[in-house]
Amino acid sequence: MDQIMAVLLRSGVLLAASLVFIGGVIYLSRHDLPAINYRVFQGEPQELRTVGGILHEAAKFHGRGFIQLGLLVLIATPVARVLFSVFAFIYERDWTYVAITMIVLALLCYSLFGGGGL
Repeated sequence: MDQIMAVLLRSGVLLAASLVFIGGVIYLSRHDLPAINYRVFQGEPQELRTVGGILHEAAKFHGRGFIQLGLLVLIATPVARVLFSVFAFIYERDWTYVAITMIVLALLCYSLFGGGGL
C-alpha cells in the first residue's frame, strides 16, 4: 500500500509540474512581456476562477488554463492520497483509521468546497 501511495503522490506532483511547465511555455511563447504595474492588483480573469472555466481554457491550449489546471492537480494530489488511504484502511479492516481518515477527508472537502471559498 505504501508503494502505491508513493507512486500516487509522485505521479500527481510530476503531472502538476508538467502542466504548469507546458502552460508557462505556451503563455510565454504567445505573449510579449508587458510592463508590470505593481500598484494595481489584477487577479485572474473570470474564466479561470472555476474548474469548468479552467478545463475549457486548457482544452483551447491557453497557457493560463494549463497553469491553473496544474495547480488544481497539485491541490487534488493530497486529497487523492487521503481518499486512497480510506480504501486501504477498509481493505485492512482497520476501522479506527477508517473513521479518522474519513474525518480528515470531510475536513478537506469542507475547506475546499463548503468553507465559503467557492
